[in-house]
Amino acid sequence: MEKVLEVKNIEKYYGNKSNLTKAIDNISFNIEKGEFVGIMGASGSGKTTLLNCISTIDRVTAGHIVVNGEDITALKGNKLNKFRREELGFIFQDFNLLDTLTAYENIALALTIQKVRPKEIDIRVKEIAKKLGITEILNKYPYQVSGGQKQRIASARAIITNPKIVLADEPTR
Repeated sequence: MEKVLEVKNIEKYYGNKSNLTKAIDNISFNIEKGEFVGIMGASGSGKTTLLNCISTIDRVTAGHIVVNGEDITALKGNKLNKFRREELGFIFQDFNLLDTLTAYENIALALTIQKVRPKEIDIRVKEIAKKLGITEILNKYPYQVSGGQKQRIASARAIITNPKIVLADEPTR
């Protein structure tokens, strides 16, 4: 099987010497292509911190995270932005939809950032909306839809770019 993700001895600390919190303590694991993995633990156990480190929202204090053979803990600047844009889909715990954009625009944003042609964006947004059962709400704003619909909009935005890895923080909340 092909390794998609390798997490090697990562640690994450917050704070300073007088008030140090160890959020992640020497975690290692691998994920193979096609695998579906769930991370479970008590509130405050570091699940979101782990996902934030894998997604490069946070940087690890120690260790390495390798995605498709590339050590993403070493990426900076444009290479880091390219990784986030092309390799990763993230479904946030609180959706992170932009209130000033419609559902359609929130989903299309991921493709717009990739400079996909408008005609192609329209086709792909409508396809994913049909698959997720949200076609009828594409012209609505986040405040006009239910929590479940927001989650499907966020899911559509995360997967529309066909990322190598999709991370979801409490996706069934």
